[in-house]
Amino acid sequence: MASKPVTLEVKPRGKRIPKLPSETTTYLQGSGSDLYDRIAKATGISVHRIRITNADDGKPVPNDKSTTVASTGLQNGSTIQVKDLGPQIAWRTVFVIEYLGPLLIHPLFYFFRPYIYKGGNAEPSLLQTVSCVAITLHFVKRELETLFVHRFSNATMPARNIFKNSFHYWVLAGLLIAYPTYSPRSATAGEPNPLLLNIGLAMLTFGELANLNTHMVLRGLRSAGGTERGVPEGLGFDWVTCPNYLFESIAWLGILVINRSWSTGVFIVIAVGQMALWAKKKESRYRKELGSKYQKKRYSMIPGIW
Repeated sequence: MASKPVTLEVKPRGKRIPKLPSETTTYLQGSGSDLYDRIAKATGISVHRIRITNADDGKPVPNDKSTTVASTGLQNGSTIQVKDLGPQIAWRTVFVIEYLGPLLIHPLFYFFRPYIYKGGNAEPSLLQTVSCVAITLHFVKRELETLFVHRFSNATMPARNIFKNSFHYWVLAGLLIAYPTYSPRSATAGEPNPLLLNIGLAMLTFGELANLNTHMVLRGLRSAGGTERGVPEGLGFDWVTCPNYLFESIAWLGILVINRSWSTGVFIVIAVGQMALWAKKKESRYRKELGSKYQKKRYSMIPGIW
């Protein structure tokens, strides 16, 4: 670490930040995280609520222990801009809230069928029962992975976005799928085709277990609380950038084969489309951050297609 500190001019970016100092001192070989800690301590604002940028080029200064202040282009007398991002919510909390929607909605529609549907007093069909169990267990798995497996590169997101993020799960995976699926007049209420049911269960089981395996591989590449990325290897990573999205899609296709509901098909189209976009971005990020260590993939999510 440099023996002599440097002084940086500090200016707000956007709205005024009370207690924001006009300047701060740091070390050029000190970390970006240290600079964030200094500004957060001075302002009394959570370190996750602020963003620091280099005023000269407008590029963000990463809140990262492995990034030095000097590597961001800052030097003695440079100006940094500090933005208050507003109230934040932890990503782990976001995921728990998102997945809680369908986890509650599907059992409610299943058990309260007599109060929701006309003619709902009839016993639920085998396919409706299997659908409810499969979807509920899927989101139980999601919740457990959120609590015990996932390691997040970003600690928080703006709290106001929780409603937008939850729409996908509470409305699409929850209400959209549940209402038609548990209706006494739905295709799911009919007699099962044993062959299709077993195929659906096999796809679901494989997709869920392979998806979990991918998440465990990704967990092993990042230290607790770290933001570093490693080169993932294992089942599916030789085929595509994001095998977790591939296996997630297979699991949902299994659910579609089981419940035969148009609403499940609509959800899959939307979900796969969104994951495909995320996968492309992940491939670009791997190429940029891992460089020659990373073997570029032609397909990011679906072998031979995308």
